[in-house]
Amino acid sequence: MKVKPLGNRVLVRKIEEEERRTPGGIVLPESVKDEKAIRGEVVALGTADKFDVKEGDKVLISAYAGTEIRMG
Repeated sequence: MKVKPLGNRVLVRKIEEEERRTPGGIVLPESVKDEKAIRGEVVALGTADKFDVKEGDKVLISAYAGTEIRMG
């Protein structure tokens, strides 16, 4: 199913972070990671006339911004 945002909305796919390690080689668990910003890729733009991003752009968004959806 294809999702098309409306108006000034932007659809962003979360880019999964690679495993993080300390300089000593210790793997940091998910609970320790700083989740204030999430890396993502713009996959669709709404119907508004002007956007500051285009499809394929890599973006940083607040972990508390927008609405998370999961698709089968």
